[in-house]
Amino acid sequence: MAPLLVRPATPADFPALRPMLLDMGFVEDETALAARFPSFCQREDFALLVAEDEAGRLLGHAAVHDYGPHLRSGNSGRTAKLDDLYTVPDARRQGVARTLMCAVEDWARARPLRYVFWYANEHSATPAYERMGYRAAEAGQEGYRFFEIDLGAPDTRTPHPLRGS
Repeated sequence: MAPLLVRPATPADFPALRPMLLDMGFVEDETALAARFPSFCQREDFALLVAEDEAGRLLGHAAVHDYGPHLRSGNSGRTAKLDDLYTVPDARRQGVARTLMCAVEDWARARPLRYVFWYANEHSATPAYERMGYRAAEAGQEGYRFFEIDLGAPDTRTPHPLRGS
């Protein structure tokens, strides 16, 4: 696959992202989704990143949000949650998700954040993350696994056993 461009989403990207968001599920109201989409492109605490090919076709997106300073540890334990990572079906297993995850990690380091965590279904998402080198832990919910990146330990792709989310 040719090199991808990862960039922040803009409101003009909604028509291309809409089918991806709907495919991920849990959209209660499509009209409300369309109405709130532009604000998510502008939020300081949120990154909505898109990956596009040389022709400008959107091949995937990642959505991550910064929880802000932690009550007890301030910025030293600052955490973000990856809400979405999606690749269009015909571009899967071609490096789109890996490229987006690298961009998520870069975004998190620049804030600076200490941790990024997420939950993934065991069926298709967990194996994809594991192929990227991330290691899962029990999520406490049947059918899901917990992932965490400790950006203070750059080679760590395994959740801390005592920290949790």
